[in-house]
Amino acid sequence: MKNSKIIRFMIIPLILLAACGKQADGPDTEDVPAFRNVTVHDPSVIKADGQYYVFGSHLASAKSADLIEWTQISSSAVPGNKLIPNVKEEMAEALEWAQSETFWAPDVIRLNDGRYYMYYCSCRGDSPLSCLGIAVSDNVEGPCENLGIILRSGKGLSPDGSVYNANVHPNVVDPNVFFDREGNLWMVYGSYSGGIYILKMDPETGFPLPDQGYGKKLLGGYHARIEGPYIMYSPETEYYYLFLSFGGLDSNGGYNIRVARSKNPDGPYVDSKGQDMADCMGKPGVLFHDPSIQPYGVKLMGNYQFVNLEEEPESNTVGYLSPGHNSAYYDEETGKYFIFFHTRFKGLGEHHEVRVHQMFMNQDGWPVIAPYRYSGETIGRYRKNDVAGLYKLVCHGDDITKEIKTSVPVELGKDGSVSGSYSGKWRLSSGNKIEIELDGTVYKGVVLKQWDTDNMKTVFTFTALSDSGTAIWGSKAIIQDRTLN
Repeated sequence: MKNSKIIRFMIIPLILLAACGKQADGPDTEDVPAFRNVTVHDPSVIKADGQYYVFGSHLASAKSADLIEWTQISSSAVPGNKLIPNVKEEMAEALEWAQSETFWAPDVIRLNDGRYYMYYCSCRGDSPLSCLGIAVSDNVEGPCENLGIILRSGKGLSPDGSVYNANVHPNVVDPNVFFDREGNLWMVYGSYSGGIYILKMDPETGFPLPDQGYGKKLLGGYHARIEGPYIMYSPETEYYYLFLSFGGLDSNGGYNIRVARSKNPDGPYVDSKGQDMADCMGKPGVLFHDPSIQPYGVKLMGNYQFVNLEEEPESNTVGYLSPGHNSAYYDEETGKYFIFFHTRFKGLGEHHEVRVHQMFMNQDGWPVIAPYRYSGETIGRYRKNDVAGLYKLVCHGDDITKEIKTSVPVELGKDGSVSGSYSGKWRLSSGNKIEIELDGTVYKGVVLKQWDTDNMKTVFTFTALSDSGTAIWGSKAIIQDRTLN
């Protein structure tokens, strides 16, 4: 079930424009990234013709050449939508089955015939009455022709002939279709209800290979609040990474992004504690039992806010609420990893926007997310004395909570000591690899320079992960109108 997603039907898409051009701040003048924002819920990424495209719920879509300035292509499932112009007629069968007037999180992939296949899904919302189908186009921006429904859920018989049971059978929404390193095609999907499943697909037709039923179960069940699966392969580590969203998507739902990994596209997937994600499921007889699933998966990001220190200029810091339902992309040309997601914001209700952050693989082969949105930065090699200084530190923890994780002050001393809200030590290696020990726990990750979107300055940041799967972010404080670097 995906009850909270009804909220998305009531959201009015807004586009907020960030400042652009130049800004003078003290003795230095810095280029201000010309962010242009869009609203695409559940953004799924594909790169085509030099552009990054994201496709999301309600047949919303947007594109960007640089991941900074975005252009909205479509925003709602109405007649004239660029992706499917005659949506009511073309998609009548899906809308009738799901008792819905709109569509949820799709995925778009280019298959061997050069055409773009959109895996769409529709759901009633207060039950797993859903269907998942395929539409195709010669153009990534559409229009798409419907090829038909491939999976149904919510009533009647399941593909194996048993009576549909939402505790164990999947809700057929939230697809992600991908090629593995051998060229085989797969589709992972599912939300709440019976869990997350994966199917082998035919790379020539885009349809599931026969006699699989709903496919292989990877995790979840008994209405655990787990959804939005997305699998990315890293040639650097030779792991498949399964990204998931735990919790509820609304601003008070505690949505958070987690990850597990496997050497095989269809699992088994494990977290950094070595726990098999197949054991991650809800509690029989209890709807949405978060305590059962909270210990599983590496929590990369949840609600957070960097709060300026007394020593810093006053600033209206924002942070994120319920970031989630992500996709991920590895750019072979640049070697950069990116994570795409939607997020809400403190004080803005259910308004949401797309955000893109750079990711890195830490010393143990786990992804860590850069604290600030991507503004074109490339990681460099830095000196320890430049990195040292006063930081605002966020610890994301492992809980599913509506509470905001606010930052606390931590000093990284030039002598390798850590003081302030935590005590310990730290070291820098290879010019950007960092290990930080905080009260006896070691976190491994990277240091990089990023654009601080709250204070409109370039600062040192770090992102790191503990062996138990706890993520920390650091943003260097701005003292006396300058960064400590």
